[in-house]
Amino acid sequence: MTLTPAQRQTLSWLLIAAAALAALWALAPVLMPFVLGAVSAYALHPAVEGLARRRVPRMLAVTGVVVAAVVGVLAIALLVVPILAKELPLLRDQIPLLADRVNRQLSPWLAQHGIELSVDVAGIKAMVFKALDGNLEDWAGKLLSSARIGGSIVLTVVGNAVLVPVVLFYLLLDWPHLIARTLALVPPRLRPQVDGFLDECDAVLGQYLRGQALVMIVLALYYTVALALARFELALPVGVFTGLAICIPYLGFGLGLLLALMAGMLQFAGWYGVIAVAVVYGLGQVLEGFFLTPRLVGERIGLAPLAVIFALLACGQLFGFVGVLIALPLSALALVAGRRLTAAYLDSELYRG
Repeated sequence: MTLTPAQRQTLSWLLIAAAALAALWALAPVLMPFVLGAVSAYALHPAVEGLARRRVPRMLAVTGVVVAAVVGVLAIALLVVPILAKELPLLRDQIPLLADRVNRQLSPWLAQHGIELSVDVAGIKAMVFKALDGNLEDWAGKLLSSARIGGSIVLTVVGNAVLVPVVLFYLLLDWPHLIARTLALVPPRLRPQVDGFLDECDAVLGQYLRGQALVMIVLALYYTVALALARFELALPVGVFTGLAICIPYLGFGLGLLLALMAGMLQFAGWYGVIAVAVVYGLGQVLEGFFLTPRLVGERIGLAPLAVIFALLACGQLFGFVGVLIALPLSALALVAGRRLTAAYLDSELYRG
């Protein structure tokens, strides 16, 4: 079978794309720090370019931006430490009491309706004390002592934590030249289309990042103030963590809700803590879902809720936790590509017959 030049060209591009996908699949275990570094570099390079335009040496600008980013990530991670340090010892004491209350109050009510339920309070108490025995320092010591058992996991986590800032630093340092060298590989006849596609993607991603940052800041302020008005002792760390974790759709809100429920159940007697959390987080969801996200993010990107859920599940299945983080930016790129492919199809002979 003899192929026409156009068919040979199409086949060549398909083989190149297949080889690239095969390489990505084979190298997936080691790509995570580079993917995180590239996404972070894209998000932070406008700050570096802004400092460079103000005649700040590029090396100094990149160093300052990377240090600020690392400090910000560490600060967010450390927000959870006071929550764990305060709540876990209380949780160890309260869970057996809660199980005993269920055994005394709920079991007779269920028995009246034909459901037999008996909670092994002693077994639960032994399990909880075994799991939550000691304080935060003791758990840290146990974790470090077990490093020789799961050494490869510890080394992977530590290696990625060190490698991501290094990758970020060098990408930001060479960002303009890297983009220019990449665009130089595009065939000259395709550069107008590629430039237009990349400009549209850059506009959509820029709108997404700016809108998501505003949503996170507003929600962090809202949850902190609302929980403080509800007399939560851990209002500041729980509120800030919940607001900033919104960048991980659904999962971030769920983690913040769980931490708030733990704080409410352990600080307040009765149902006040649970009701207060339900009211605060319910209003927060209304504020985010009906006002902030549609106005600041959703309308700019144009993704439907079902598309967001599918993107999260698909990217999480393919790339793990990193996939959840990059699901919406990748969906925005896919949306731009889909618009262009749809326009090309509607203008093609295949559609018009």
